[in-house]
Amino acid sequence: MDVKNLKEYLHWLYYQYLLITGIYVLEPWEQSIFNTVLLTMVAMIIYTSYVFVPIHVRLALDWFALLVQGRVDHITHLSG
Repeated sequence: MDVKNLKEYLHWLYYQYLLITGIYVLEPWEQSIFNTVLLTMVAMIIYTSYVFVPIHVRLALDWFALLVQGRVDHITHLSG
């Protein structure tokens, strides 16, 4: 894929984004505010997932490991 086709494809994707979200009807300054808020929210979701999801996955795996080992009394003690 050459540079011209890539540029046209990216322009088409951006146009689709404008149409799907409906922000093509907004003023340019409103579009920039919308895009900034959207980008900020996506960045916060990615950061939160990066920080907290591994912790919860490890805790869930520990809980299931205790469950498989048959230490149910210890599990109920942890949750209560």
